[in-house]
Amino acid sequence: MKKTKIVLGLSLVAISGLVFMAADHADAPAVTGNASDITDVYAFQGQDTNNMVFVVNTQGLLTPAATAGATFNENVLQEINIDTNGDNVEDLVIQAIRKNDKMYFFGPVAPGTTGVTSTVKTDAVAGNVEISKYGSAPIIGTSNGMKFFAGPRDDPFFFDLNQFKHILAGEASGFNNPGTDTFGGTNVLSTIIEVPKSLLGSSSTINVWAETKKKQ
Repeated sequence: MKKTKIVLGLSLVAISGLVFMAADHADAPAVTGNASDITDVYAFQGQDTNNMVFVVNTQGLLTPAATAGATFNENVLQEINIDTNGDNVEDLVIQAIRKNDKMYFFGPVAPGTTGVTSTVKTDAVAGNVEISKYGSAPIIGTSNGMKFFAGPRDDPFFFDLNQFKHILAGEASGFNNPGTDTFGGTNVLSTIIEVPKSLLGSSSTINVWAETKKKQ
Protein backbone atom coordinates (compact mmCIF):
# COMPACT_ATOMS: atom_id res chain seq x y z
CA MET A 1 0.00 0.00 0.00
CA LYS A 2 1.30 3.45 -0.89
CA LYS A 3 0.16 6.62 0.82
CA THR A 4 0.56 10.33 0.16
CA LYS A 5 -1.08 13.62 1.10
CA ILE A 6 -2.43 16.03 -1.49
CA VAL A 7 -3.35 19.66 -0.87
CA LEU A 8 -6.15 21.00 -3.05
CA GLY A 9 -7.40 24.51 -3.74
CA LEU A 10 -5.52 27.76 -4.07
CA SER A 11 -2.32 26.57 -2.40
CA LEU A 12 -1.91 23.88 -5.06
CA VAL A 13 -3.05 26.06 -7.92
CA ALA A 14 -0.35 28.59 -7.08
CA ILE A 15 2.46 26.06 -7.50
CA SER A 16 2.57 24.82 -11.08
CA GLY A 17 3.55 21.19 -11.56
CA LEU A 18 3.46 20.31 -7.86
CA VAL A 19 3.56 16.51 -7.45
CA PHE A 20 3.31 14.38 -4.34
CA MET A 21 4.27 10.73 -4.64
CA ALA A 22 5.18 7.52 -2.93
CA ALA A 23 7.36 4.86 -4.52
CA ASP A 24 8.68 1.39 -3.82
CA HIS A 25 10.40 -0.77 -6.43
CA ALA A 26 11.44 -3.57 -4.09
CA ASP A 27 8.50 -5.41 -2.57
CA ALA A 28 8.13 -8.85 -1.05
CA PRO A 29 8.69 -11.80 -3.44
CA ALA A 30 4.98 -12.70 -3.33
CA VAL A 31 4.01 -9.51 -5.18
CA THR A 32 7.17 -8.34 -6.95
CA GLY A 33 6.69 -8.11 -10.69
CA ASN A 34 3.05 -9.19 -10.82
CA ALA A 35 -0.20 -7.27 -11.22
CA SER A 36 -0.47 -6.68 -7.46
CA ASP A 37 2.92 -4.92 -7.24
CA ILE A 38 2.45 -1.15 -6.89
CA THR A 39 5.63 0.79 -7.69
CA ASP A 40 4.36 4.37 -7.55
CA VAL A 41 1.33 6.47 -6.66
CA TYR A 42 1.09 10.00 -8.02
CA ALA A 43 -1.56 12.67 -7.46
CA PHE A 44 -1.30 16.13 -8.94
CA GLN A 45 -3.30 18.98 -10.39
CA GLY A 46 -4.19 18.52 -14.04
CA GLN A 47 -3.40 20.85 -16.89
CA ASP A 48 -7.00 21.88 -16.39
CA THR A 49 -6.61 23.34 -12.90
CA ASN A 50 -10.16 22.30 -12.02
CA ASN A 51 -9.08 18.66 -12.15
CA MET A 52 -6.92 16.24 -10.18
CA VAL A 53 -4.95 13.41 -11.78
CA PHE A 54 -4.35 10.09 -10.02
CA VAL A 55 -1.77 7.58 -11.27
CA VAL A 56 -1.13 4.03 -10.05
CA ASN A 57 1.91 2.31 -11.57
CA THR A 58 2.38 -1.44 -11.23
CA GLN A 59 4.77 -4.19 -12.33
CA GLY A 60 7.96 -2.17 -12.19
CA LEU A 61 11.34 -2.87 -13.73
CA LEU A 62 9.85 -4.24 -16.97
CA THR A 63 12.47 -4.50 -19.70
CA PRO A 64 11.42 -3.45 -23.20
CA ALA A 65 11.35 -7.14 -24.15
CA ALA A 66 9.04 -7.99 -21.25
CA THR A 67 6.75 -5.00 -21.59
CA ALA A 68 4.84 -6.25 -24.64
CA GLY A 69 3.74 -9.34 -22.72
CA ALA A 70 2.87 -7.60 -19.46
CA THR A 71 -0.85 -7.43 -18.71
CA PHE A 72 -3.30 -6.21 -16.10
CA ASN A 73 -4.93 -9.08 -14.21
CA GLU A 74 -8.73 -9.36 -14.43
CA ASN A 75 -8.78 -10.68 -10.85
CA VAL A 76 -6.86 -7.74 -9.38
CA LEU A 77 -8.75 -4.58 -8.40
CA GLN A 78 -6.81 -1.31 -8.22
CA GLU A 79 -8.29 1.06 -5.66
CA ILE A 80 -7.37 4.70 -5.02
CA ASN A 81 -8.47 5.68 -1.51
CA ILE A 82 -9.23 9.31 -0.69
CA ASP A 83 -9.54 10.59 2.88
CA THR A 84 -11.24 14.00 2.97
CA ASN A 85 -11.39 14.65 6.73
CA GLY A 86 -7.94 13.68 7.98
CA ASP A 87 -8.86 10.55 9.93
CA ASN A 88 -6.86 8.22 7.62
CA VAL A 89 -9.99 6.31 6.66
CA GLU A 90 -11.15 6.43 3.06
CA ASP A 91 -14.22 8.58 2.42
CA LEU A 92 -14.10 8.10 -1.35
CA VAL A 93 -12.66 5.42 -3.60
CA ILE A 94 -11.80 5.25 -7.30
CA GLN A 95 -11.64 1.69 -8.57
CA ALA A 96 -10.19 0.23 -11.77
CA ILE A 97 -10.36 -3.32 -13.04
CA ARG A 98 -9.62 -4.96 -16.36
CA LYS A 99 -12.19 -6.89 -18.38
CA ASN A 100 -11.02 -8.29 -21.72
CA ASP A 101 -9.17 -5.49 -23.56
CA LYS A 102 -10.55 -2.59 -21.52
CA MET A 103 -10.00 -1.01 -18.12
CA TYR A 104 -13.22 -0.08 -16.31
CA PHE A 105 -13.35 2.75 -13.76
CA PHE A 106 -15.80 3.33 -10.89
CA GLY A 107 -16.19 6.38 -8.62
CA PRO A 108 -15.25 8.64 -6.98
CA VAL A 109 -17.81 7.14 -4.61
CA ALA A 110 -18.15 6.31 -0.93
CA PRO A 111 -16.85 2.78 -0.30
CA GLY A 112 -19.20 -0.02 0.64
CA THR A 113 -16.73 -1.03 3.36
CA THR A 114 -13.47 0.53 4.50
CA GLY A 115 -10.18 -1.27 5.07
CA VAL A 116 -8.71 -4.29 3.34
CA THR A 117 -11.92 -5.69 1.83
CA SER A 118 -13.65 -4.01 -1.11
CA THR A 119 -16.62 -4.53 -3.38
CA VAL A 120 -16.57 -3.18 -6.92
CA LYS A 121 -18.96 -0.22 -6.98
CA THR A 122 -20.77 -1.19 -10.17
CA ASP A 123 -23.50 1.37 -9.43
CA ALA A 124 -20.94 4.18 -9.81
CA VAL A 125 -19.58 3.59 -13.32
CA ALA A 126 -17.21 6.40 -14.35
CA GLY A 127 -16.13 5.14 -17.78
CA ASN A 128 -13.72 2.81 -19.53
CA VAL A 129 -10.83 2.86 -21.96
CA GLU A 130 -9.22 0.37 -24.29
CA ILE A 131 -5.88 -0.74 -22.86
CA SER A 132 -3.03 0.76 -24.89
CA LYS A 133 -0.45 -1.59 -26.36
CA TYR A 134 3.30 -1.22 -26.03
CA GLY A 135 4.78 0.76 -28.90
CA SER A 136 1.40 2.15 -29.98
CA ALA A 137 -0.07 5.61 -29.55
CA PRO A 138 -1.76 6.05 -26.15
CA ILE A 139 -5.54 5.70 -26.10
CA ILE A 140 -7.37 8.24 -23.92
CA GLY A 141 -10.95 7.66 -22.87
CA THR A 142 -13.32 10.46 -21.83
CA SER A 143 -16.65 10.32 -20.02
CA ASN A 144 -18.59 12.38 -17.48
CA GLY A 145 -15.89 15.07 -17.41
CA MET A 146 -13.17 12.50 -16.64
CA LYS A 147 -10.25 11.10 -18.64
CA PHE A 148 -8.85 7.57 -18.51
CA PHE A 149 -5.70 5.71 -19.57
CA ALA A 150 -4.35 2.22 -18.97
CA GLY A 151 -1.23 0.70 -20.49
CA PRO A 152 2.58 0.60 -20.51
CA ARG A 153 4.64 3.74 -19.87
CA ASP A 154 8.28 4.52 -19.24
CA ASP A 155 8.97 4.38 -15.50
CA PRO A 156 9.00 8.06 -14.43
CA PHE A 157 10.60 7.47 -11.04
CA PHE A 158 14.21 8.71 -10.77
CA PHE A 159 16.47 7.22 -8.12
CA ASP A 160 20.22 6.69 -7.95
CA LEU A 161 20.22 3.37 -6.08
CA ASN A 162 23.98 2.74 -6.17
CA GLN A 163 24.75 6.18 -4.76
CA PHE A 164 22.11 5.63 -2.10
CA LYS A 165 23.92 2.43 -1.05
CA HIS A 166 27.20 4.37 -0.86
CA ILE A 167 25.52 6.93 1.42
CA LEU A 168 24.15 4.19 3.69
CA ALA A 169 27.59 2.63 3.89
CA GLY A 170 29.17 5.94 4.87
CA GLU A 171 31.14 6.08 1.63
CA ALA A 172 29.44 9.25 0.33
CA SER A 173 27.88 12.29 1.97
CA GLY A 174 25.14 12.91 -0.59
CA PHE A 175 23.77 12.34 -4.06
CA ASN A 176 25.57 13.37 -7.24
CA ASN A 177 24.21 16.06 -9.54
CA PRO A 178 23.36 14.71 -11.99
CA GLY A 179 22.84 11.24 -10.61
CA THR A 180 22.37 7.95 -12.42
CA ASP A 181 18.80 6.89 -13.24
CA THR A 182 18.75 3.35 -11.88
CA PHE A 183 15.34 2.68 -13.41
CA GLY A 184 16.16 4.25 -16.79
CA GLY A 185 15.05 2.07 -19.70
CA THR A 186 12.48 0.16 -17.67
CA ASN A 187 8.70 0.37 -17.89
CA VAL A 188 5.57 0.06 -15.77
CA LEU A 189 1.88 -0.51 -16.38
CA SER A 190 0.04 2.73 -15.62
CA THR A 191 -3.58 3.30 -14.65
CA ILE A 192 -4.54 6.97 -14.84
CA ILE A 193 -7.73 8.87 -14.16
CA GLU A 194 -8.32 12.63 -14.29
CA VAL A 195 -11.23 13.77 -12.13
CA PRO A 196 -12.95 17.14 -11.59
CA LYS A 197 -12.13 18.46 -8.13
CA SER A 198 -15.85 19.05 -7.61
CA LEU A 199 -16.28 15.25 -7.34
CA LEU A 200 -13.78 15.06 -4.46
CA GLY A 201 -15.72 17.12 -1.92
CA SER A 202 -15.03 20.53 -0.47
CA SER A 203 -12.03 19.77 1.77
CA SER A 204 -8.87 21.81 1.15
CA THR A 205 -6.68 18.80 2.00
CA ILE A 206 -6.98 15.12 1.11
CA ASN A 207 -4.93 12.04 1.91
CA VAL A 208 -4.47 9.53 -0.91
CA TRP A 209 -3.25 5.94 -0.95
CA ALA A 210 -3.62 3.04 -3.36
CA GLU A 211 -4.13 -0.67 -2.94
CA THR A 212 -4.38 -3.73 -5.14
CA LYS A 213 -6.82 -6.41 -4.04
CA LYS A 214 -7.23 -9.92 -5.42
CA LYS A 215 -10.62 -11.45 -6.09
CA GLN A 216 -11.50 -14.06 -3.48
